[in-house]
Amino acid sequence: MMVLIRAASMGLVACRTCGLVMQRRPVPSPASCRRCSSLLRERLPRSAENTLAWLIAGVILYVPANVLPVMYVSGVGGGEESTILGGVLAFWRSGSWDIALLIFTASVAVPTTKFLALGLLLWTVHDGSRWASKQRTELYRLVEFIGYWSMLDVVVVALTAALLKFKALGTAEPRLGIVFFCGVVVTTMIAALSFDPRLIWDRGRPDGR
Repeated sequence: MMVLIRAASMGLVACRTCGLVMQRRPVPSPASCRRCSSLLRERLPRSAENTLAWLIAGVILYVPANVLPVMYVSGVGGGEESTILGGVLAFWRSGSWDIALLIFTASVAVPTTKFLALGLLLWTVHDGSRWASKQRTELYRLVEFIGYWSMLDVVVVALTAALLKFKALGTAEPRLGIVFFCGVVVTTMIAALSFDPRLIWDRGRPDGR
């Protein structure tokens, strides 16, 4: 059986900000990265607990983000409030299938993927699973990557409002739902950043000690 050699056993520590690997100080004490001056930590304290808390907060915020209207559009024919899914259907029916697909991806597919992926990672870490460690690490990197695209829905609302006013076709205003959706984006990004992927390789030691 192949024995995994850990950086801690070799006296090495990596910066989570820039990735620089350095020799760890012999006496445990707060240290900074030589390249980017970020605080160096062998492990994120209470990583799984913090990730779970932020993930639950994101799931709770996701409910009003989908139920409450995110935008109000008024024109010659009157005004109408629209939820996220209502906006997707409206753009699809009007022939703007590309914008509808963009909003659906940013507002439904990305948050759902992050919820399921982080939930799976937390469950396998808590269970001490040895299953597909490399693939789970890649899954975490994917969650980190797609998190930066979650604000596309907010950008689309802003662009739609600006376009309507520019063409004098009507007015568009954000509604309370967009605030909750921004909360979903922030909480899920913090949840992903709070998760320490090294827990995946701890083999039955979810606390990382």
